[in-house]
Amino acid sequence: MKIDIILSGVGGQGILSIAAVIGEAALKEGLYMKQAEVHGMSQRGGDVQSNLRLSNQPISSDLIPRGQADLIISLEPMEGLRYLPYLKKDGWLVTNSQPFVNIPNYPEIDKINAELDKLPKKVVLDVEAIAKEVGSVRSTNIVMLGAATPFLGIEYSKIEDGIRHIFGRKGEEVVNMNLKALKAGFDVAQRLQ
Repeated sequence: MKIDIILSGVGGQGILSIAAVIGEAALKEGLYMKQAEVHGMSQRGGDVQSNLRLSNQPISSDLIPRGQADLIISLEPMEGLRYLPYLKKDGWLVTNSQPFVNIPNYPEIDKINAELDKLPKKVVLDVEAIAKEVGSVRSTNIVMLGAATPFLGIEYSKIEDGIRHIFGRKGEEVVNMNLKALKAGFDVAQRLQ
């Protein structure tokens, strides 16, 4: 088993939390893991990208070569499109449908959607709306993680355990909210595949 994941979005959207939960779940699954440093502006509003590599064999490099990513998880649609050159031909893009307009010349959403529509393997969902439905707009990143979970090759229960571990110090209410967000994203992805 080997899966190469690119995480992308905008600073402040919770990419590091997604990576931490996946990493915790991968370790419980007995997998090797390497994560490249987060590249980009970690301050709110700057673009951010990270490589996460999981395997049942030792991993040499923490960087994913172009055309080799199995999965792109993007909390921002334009940022998801930015990293398409890294996606395998049969790879999946799981992205938010709602833009985070952080630059004056942000492309029209219709043009972004037209590019997304060209992809054969994608899950595009409004993570903010789903997070609001489950009661916490702060859990949009975990909704996105839930939508990506079917493509991770890791048992769903291990992802749940990762959430319990990563968010446990924040209390049971925060853990339960994130578990609810995970399930909501997972359910939407199951319907959209």
